[in-house]
Amino acid sequence: MQLVEAYAEATRGLIEGGADLIMIETIFDTLNAKAAVFAIETVFDELGVKLPIMISGTITDASGRTLSGQTTEAFYNSLRHAKPLTFGLNCALGPKELRPYVEMMSKISETFVSVHPNAGLPNAFGGTI
Repeated sequence: MQLVEAYAEATRGLIEGGADLIMIETIFDTLNAKAAVFAIETVFDELGVKLPIMISGTITDASGRTLSGQTTEAFYNSLRHAKPLTFGLNCALGPKELRPYVEMMSKISETFVSVHPNAGLPNAFGGTI
């Protein structure tokens, strides 16, 4: 319940601050994202507003899965009920490594697809490769 309350508080602040949309991003675990969606929808009902929602998950490595073990397709299917403006992927991988997962998302998604890859991948010396 604390997670839902935290997302609700953040959503209220964003709406009161004039946000045009709400983005749930860098999702490693869809249970957290579902809590965010629930909180956002609750706040929309409370305030009598409805803003577009963007959802963006994170593929953590070459396994093609989120940290909680979901494939791109499972991630999408777990959250499609939210009917967001976009589904997408962000962080963790660079553009080249993220491309196959974005292509998969574009084949299955009924929404627009977004992508925000890392500009480069970190190396052991603190730089990027």
